Amino acid sequence: MYRRDTEKSWHDPRAYRRAAGYVAVIVLACAAAVAVIVATAQRPCADGAWVCETRDRYLLIFLPAGLLLLGGFGALGWTYRAWRTGGTWPIWQGAGWFLLTVALAYGAIAGGLSGR
Repeated sequence: MYRRDTEKSWHDPRAYRRAAGYVAVIVLACAAAVAVIVATAQRPCADGAWVCETRDRYLLIFLPAGLLLLGGFGALGWTYRAWRTGGTWPIWQGAGWFLLTVALAYGAIAGGLSGR
């Protein structure tokens, strides 16, 4: 069924579940990456930071942020595919923008905290 882009009845529970599951997998992968980086840190810090080494700090900033960025671009790719097939693309667009916003916020917060 073809929908016009200006129509506002984008109710598709199956597409919503798929997009929400996609976002959950990306966020859990980032949480797992943070947990692994903190667990494998070289030595404890005297100043109370989670990681002390420069390599660990860069990993803690860029790896989860990169995963979130890739996840956001992947969701926008799903947006394009859903649009081309006439599906409910705004659901995937929302997922993509959510992941890109979280990537920007994580990068800003982690970058500011690691510069002690």
